[in-house]
Amino acid sequence: MQLGRPVPPMVLTNDERDTLERWTRRPTTAQALALRARLVLRCAAGETATAIARDLHVTKQTVLQWCGRCVARRLDGLLDEPRPGVPRKITDAHVERVLTATLESTPRNATHWSTRSLAQHCEVSQTAIARIWKALALQPHRVLRRAMAPLVLPCVIRPNGRRPGQLTPTTREASRKTC
Repeated sequence: MQLGRPVPPMVLTNDERDTLERWTRRPTTAQALALRARLVLRCAAGETATAIARDLHVTKQTVLQWCGRCVARRLDGLLDEPRPGVPRKITDAHVERVLTATLESTPRNATHWSTRSLAQHCEVSQTAIARIWKALALQPHRVLRRAMAPLVLPCVIRPNGRRPGQLTPTTREASRKTC
């Protein structure tokens, strides 16, 4: 008779296995997510929780927790859950409107937008405009507007739900290179 918590039976599809292996190898993956992917891959390979915990320098409970979440919710169980706190007030629609206005238009009486004039135009605060520009490494007085919009917009509208200030280094570098 086995004592302690049982290891959940883990069966992965080929697509799930490929995704987990990609998460472990990709340099831009968050290290916590890469660790969880390694845990699940080794659980699926049939290794014991004790051996996995020893090799990856985590506790046995951590191994069982993430393997259990993966069994219950598949790959979505490995992703970070929303953090507590006040919900975002600046939505992706606001960010897109600010970005589009910055790159595709100019004010009537100036050559480029200022944070105050764009805030009045887009009906958001001046601080929000400054934060969006900083997160996207935009400098309206230095960009070629109409040519840049198709290159920068896909960087902003992301399915993973990150805030504009939480761009990955790769996305930030890409936006700087294109600007």
